[in-house]
Amino acid sequence: MQHPTDTLLQALQTRILILDGAMGTMIQRYRLTEDDFRTSELKNHPKSLKGNNDLLSLSRPDIIKAIHAEYLQAGADIIETNTFSGTSIAQADYDLSHLAYQINFQSATIAREVADEFTAQDPSKPRFVAGAMGPTNRTASISPDVNDPGYRAVTFDQLAEAYAEQVRGLLDGGSDILLVETIFDTLNAKAALYAIQTVYEERNIPLDPKEGGIPIMISGTITDASGRTLSGQTTEAFLISVSHVPLLSVGLNCALGAKELRPYLKVLAQNAPFYVSAYPNAGLPNEFGAYDQGANEMADQVRDFLKEGMLNILGGCCGTTPDHIRAMAKLAAEFQPRKIEQELEQEDADV
Repeated sequence: MQHPTDTLLQALQTRILILDGAMGTMIQRYRLTEDDFRTSELKNHPKSLKGNNDLLSLSRPDIIKAIHAEYLQAGADIIETNTFSGTSIAQADYDLSHLAYQINFQSATIAREVADEFTAQDPSKPRFVAGAMGPTNRTASISPDVNDPGYRAVTFDQLAEAYAEQVRGLLDGGSDILLVETIFDTLNAKAALYAIQTVYEERNIPLDPKEGGIPIMISGTITDASGRTLSGQTTEAFLISVSHVPLLSVGLNCALGAKELRPYLKVLAQNAPFYVSAYPNAGLPNEFGAYDQGANEMADQVRDFLKEGMLNILGGCCGTTPDHIRAMAKLAAEFQPRKIEQELEQEDADV
């Protein structure tokens, strides 16, 4: 049986792969109450747990499974685990740091089960699980106290330790890919990459996907029209900062809609030695913080990325739903994926 990494690499050479859409947007549709977030063990937990979406993998796995299935039905090739806030650092807000490994393991297990069901139904379209690793709610580069610019709420070592625990849970649950996403501070991302490298060394997993390693995807966040991440890097600087690792892909997600993301994606498309991904928001939020951009409008904006051959992996972030993913999957099927340097060299050699 072919290794999932080899299957993934082959698929990327022939078509644009589709990532799923927003998990939080879909969870909101269920109108859950405090009780939905509590397992029997957490029945008497003193803090409110409502809004801790990662916890639903333990308390309401049926909902998470149903959301994954909706995205796969809409055409997603890759689904993300429900672990955006799955580190002990992020879970500390709920006094649930001790559940971090379990949350990641169960989230990956749920996604693995659904992905395998869909692959079995149609083996010609294999489905993959990306272990989602969010940025945490701390930043290693910026002080949270304007009166003490030298202060840091978290250290690199603390981040690396928390990320390593998350990586172990995601791998043990069956993730095919690790996705370090929504990066607003590249130092946080470097801690995540260091943690991944550490766990791979522990387990004798090759770092390079071309050598059979579990692929690593990186996705940064340009926060506004300044064209920089929150910690001040331009897109090109961000790319250079993470290029020391043999990544599967580098890309951008969140904060901006497709139209606003385009110039920054172009920088990656022109310079990245890896595949390029994008999963923008459904436009910009309205005055109530909601996203109004419909599926067809978003697909129309994404068409420009595809026409210019900028992308290999396409999905949606905040405000996107299975309808958005369905529209983008249908559109992406009409276009060829971006070629990376090694593929161009191989084509030249074949000629």
